Amino acid sequence: MTETRRSIDAETAPGAVDGMSRRSILRGSAFVAGGVLLGGAAQVGMAGSALAAPEPSISSRSAWGARAPQNPAQVTSTRPTYIVVHHTATANSTDYSQSHAFALSRSIQNYHMDSNGWADTGQQLTISRGGHIMEGRNLSLSSIRGGRHVVGAHVANYNGVAVGIENEGTYTSVGPTTALYNSLVATCAWLCTVYSRPTSAIVGHRDLNATACPGNQLYARLPQLRSDVGARLTSIGLAELHDADLRTDERPPYPRTPDDEPFVRYDHGPALGSRDPNHAIG
Repeated sequence: MTETRRSIDAETAPGAVDGMSRRSILRGSAFVAGGVLLGGAAQVGMAGSALAAPEPSISSRSAWGARAPQNPAQVTSTRPTYIVVHHTATANSTDYSQSHAFALSRSIQNYHMDSNGWADTGQQLTISRGGHIMEGRNLSLSSIRGGRHVVGAHVANYNGVAVGIENEGTYTSVGPTTALYNSLVATCAWLCTVYSRPTSAIVGHRDLNATACPGNQLYARLPQLRSDVGARLTSIGLAELHDADLRTDERPPYPRTPDDEPFVRYDHGPALGSRDPNHAIG
């Protein structure tokens, strides 16, 4: 069986994936609801094999100087359905240093806690334009390594089933740096193997909420991102994670992208909803 992969011009069809054909049946028992959860460096991959994409270098919260959260994060034993790509809606900085990346993480946390009134950083992971990857919400790194999910505050009504990656910058008219993109590929490949999710689980924020995030240019790169992640998985013997697709009941709603969404620093569209497990505290 062959499959036509996603091909979409986000400039002409933002917020929709009409041109995509999907498999309606997943290949392999690893993708059924409630499937086996996979964990960190010694995780067991598809079909019981010891295969996994390596964990990229990720700086912990203590490394970048995170504040203590107001509340410990809510951790669930179920794997997330979606790997959600965001942009921070901030300047496309040319400072690619680790110190800048750490300052970015602190700024995001301060905004989410002090301006939004949330308990902590909303997303689970952050990638700077220099390609530095950082832990976001508390308990995220240990939970991912153990195949568990930290409930975040980054995609309204789906926080219980979505792990979020914030990518520094605003990608409405320009694309991400090579360093950021390469780190995003490595991060998504790792998450796909940890959670035993197909590459079709990699979606943009606008696929789940009515928002311009992650910007037309980064959103247009998602088909290539899935392909590059899939190639990495195939190279280590996990082609099934690339070939499989989401179940019909898992497919995102693809809401319409708003034409006039204002770009506010660290605020890129709906982040909390009434159906979220922790919508009251963020």
